[in-house]
Amino acid sequence: MTAPPGASHPLRGILLIVAAVTTFAVMDTTAKYLARTYPVPSIVWARYAAQTLFLIAVLAPRLKLGLLRTRRPGLQISRGCLLAVSTMLYFSALALMPIAEAAAITFLSPLILTVLSAWLLKERVRRSAWAALIAGFVGVLIIIRPGGEVFTPAALLPVLTAVCFAVYQLLTRQLAGVDSTMTTLFYSAVVGTLVLSVALPAYWELPDTLLDGVLFAILGVLASVGHFLLIRAFEHAAPSVLAPFVYSQLVGVLVLGYLVFGDFPDGLSLFGMAIIVLAGAWIAARQAR
Repeated sequence: MTAPPGASHPLRGILLIVAAVTTFAVMDTTAKYLARTYPVPSIVWARYAAQTLFLIAVLAPRLKLGLLRTRRPGLQISRGCLLAVSTMLYFSALALMPIAEAAAITFLSPLILTVLSAWLLKERVRRSAWAALIAGFVGVLIIIRPGGEVFTPAALLPVLTAVCFAVYQLLTRQLAGVDSTMTTLFYSAVVGTLVLSVALPAYWELPDTLLDGVLFAILGVLASVGHFLLIRAFEHAAPSVLAPFVYSQLVGVLVLGYLVFGDFPDGLSLFGMAIIVLAGAWIAARQAR
């Protein structure tokens, strides 16, 4: 896999992607904290609405109407809807599950993307990638333990999140080189806001405290900053170099889950997480070769 033009600072790219996924870990923790008091749909709406306002304030003065210019409006809308559904599923999982276990299961997404690429895009997938995919699913089964006390219907939510996000990534590939990155980022926020606004009167609750109101607003800022750092990371290093470092997000949610909620996975769950991370890192390493 070739690096993008100007991708000559791999260390800078690695630092940026670690900062990005750490930002996402903070966003997940904030969402889980709010989900103890407020309906999940209102939290997801606030995340997208705040991100939209933040992006307008930052990008509109410079890009003006160019921010809305797209050659593939249908694809942008479909992608935005998928991301909104993925976020809704994931935040619902965070409300019902320990944050580390939910986050680990969503890391199936790169493995599912491999299957979808082979099926829909007819890309060649090596046997080692199929083995990694199977290993990743084994890791998920170890975490959720079907038939045991740990398994609940909520455990399916992060699996569905991973599927939706993998399809979202496929659509993102189709937009590469078609629309500007900032336009794609903006459409993700706007579409999510509009879709979730339809049912807003049914579930919206005003924040009870000033702190909660600030946290609602911070969700959108964290999402915007995290995606911006992610974009910048890929400008400095090739995807194959950065892919393994995406899993550092799991370290962030482990630490924050313990500090904020007192949750820490048991030995079996940690073992399952390690399998998922190693499976994803293996695929990334093969792509790098």
